Order: sequence, then structure tokens, then C-alpha cells
Amino acid sequence: MSSNVGLTTPRGSGTSGYVQRNLAHLKPRDQGKPYSTDLDSLKHRQRQPDKGILEHDRKRAVELEVFELRDRLEDEGVDEEEIETQTEALRRKLLKELEGGRGGGPNAKGLKMHQVHELAEAKIKQDDRFRSALGISKNYEEGGHWKRDEEKRIAKLEKVEKEGRLNDNN
Repeated sequence: MSSNVGLTTPRGSGTSGYVQRNLAHLKPRDQGKPYSTDLDSLKHRQRQPDKGILEHDRKRAVELEVFELRDRLEDEGVDEEEIETQTEALRRKLLKELEGGRGGGPNAKGLKMHQVHELAEAKIKQDDRFRSALGISKNYEEGGHWKRDEEKRIAKLEKVEKEGRLNDNN
């Protein structure tokens, strides 16, 4: 026996005297809920990509192409001044395309799972294309149709009541 736990002697008890904890005991939980219960937090909010990270990745892709050109030209034995002029020309061309928006944007099929910002941007563009194809406005609110129907019904009832009062006064 140690620390006043268990039997003083296991003799005659039908046990080995080994003390173990009760694994079936459930500790009481905290009273607070681990999730929010207000309706605004339950609505889906799309993750917005970080513009700085996206811009950095695009510039990095430009510099990667410039570096590949430089590496190829150095392997061919081209003069250093010629390498500098060609790489600067390529860099200017690619940055101009990047600023002009002709880069095409991300395609979700070509992205990896770790490219979360690019995936978010591609998903937003895909949703915008889908929304425009279906003719849904940007400020669409879920259940708005039912609200408009209810407002029309109430307005119709008020109109009927108003006409009824006018007929009663005559």
C-alpha cells in the first residue's frame, strides 16, 4: 500500500492488490458551448485571400522564369552584358503582363493544397462566374424571395383593410 490507497493487505480479498484508476469515470464538462450559437456566425463566409501573399507569389514566379533564362544563357556561354539585357527585357515583359492582368489568374486544378490563398482566389472567381451564369446578383440574400413574398402579402392585406375601412365610412 502506498499513499493510503488500496487495501492494507490483499490477503483474502480475491484481488492482487494492484491499484488502477477507474477508466469509466467521465469528468464533468464545462458549462459553456465550444461553438457560437448566434445566427450570423453560422452563415458561410468565404475566406478572402491575402493580396500581399498573392502578389509575392506572382513576382516570385516572374523571378523564377528570369533565373531560368539566366541559367540557360550562362550554360550556353553568352556574354554577361547580353545576359543582363535579355533578363531585364524578360522581367519587364513579364511584369507588364502581370500588371495588365493577362496573367490569367489561378486555375484551381493546377494548385496544390498548401496554396490556400491561390485556392481561395480561384474559388471566388469560380463562384463569381457561376453566379453571373445563373443571373444571381452580388447582394443576394438567402431566403430573400420568401421575405419579399411576405412583404407583398402584408401590403395586400393592409390594402384590403384600408379599402374595407373606406367602404365602412361611406
